[in-house]
Amino acid sequence: MKSILIGICAAIFFAFTFVLNASMELSGGSWIWSASLRYFFMVPFLLCIVLMRKNLRPLLKEISKQPGKWMLWSFIGFGLFYAPLCFAAAYSPGWLIAGTWQITIISGALLAPLFFETIHTKNGSVQVKGKIPIRGLFMSMIILLGIVLMQLEHAKQFSFENLLWGVVPILIASFAYPLGNRKMMDVCEGRLDAYQRVLGMTLASLPFWFLLSLYGIYTVGLPSGGQSLQSLLVALFSGVIATVLFFMATDLVRGNMQKLAAVEATQSMEVVFALAGELLFLSISFPSLLSWGGIIIVILGMILHSCVSNKKAESYFDQSVNLN
Repeated sequence: MKSILIGICAAIFFAFTFVLNASMELSGGSWIWSASLRYFFMVPFLLCIVLMRKNLRPLLKEISKQPGKWMLWSFIGFGLFYAPLCFAAAYSPGWLIAGTWQITIISGALLAPLFFETIHTKNGSVQVKGKIPIRGLFMSMIILLGIVLMQLEHAKQFSFENLLWGVVPILIASFAYPLGNRKMMDVCEGRLDAYQRVLGMTLASLPFWFLLSLYGIYTVGLPSGGQSLQSLLVALFSGVIATVLFFMATDLVRGNMQKLAAVEATQSMEVVFALAGELLFLSISFPSLLSWGGIIIVILGMILHSCVSNKKAESYFDQSVNLN
């Protein structure tokens, strides 16, 4: 339950991404700077936190052991996650992006066979290949049904091209984020805390953001002061606070694919918080009864997903004990 609550808190701060990115796009800012500035601004915040905790040296030592893996999975987990998300903001409003992003609930579940999970028995722990949590996946479909209902009437207002460019990049991001996060957990093997891991992945992804920035200077010029300020807020609220909270939640259930899927399902709440943010700050239209029905289904689906995932994990444990 603790990991679930932390995941919901992360969803609140992640929602700032969709609201502020929509705001920057409406004011004429480029997605290139919305993406790259976030990670540039994250570095000093995270560096101060890790330095105060006196954990910088162990982090640098870990990176030096496997620099190639750090750069690869950081590029996938951060670069292929956030750049497409910002690109989609140029074609879709924040609420639609937040809704489509929830496909990551299913994406994360489908990635389970690529990893090993820890099964605890009375004779010790064993590593077994992860399995797709079918029951949890079914609950994820309930969550997505709620999201479809919530966004259905709005989606009709946009052209096919806008929907295409607003959906495909998010599909890429939905697989990249959990893949990069889980692979980095395997690389770290519990030796680093959430702050160290986020800082390490941010540092390792900087070459990509520098290249993207050079492309931005060449194509659209430098960012405005307003976009820089909003990117700073995204870096603080979403890049630092939300990411650290989410990584803390996933670290708590590391090695258990069922519980990990449940934590990732809490991010479905982002669409609710993003909707609230756009209502308050961007003056979008108030949702219809159909949309509110979708919100309720999302919340119920998340709760059911969590319950089923935890029961499945307990059943797995009991079976392993009986076999031994």
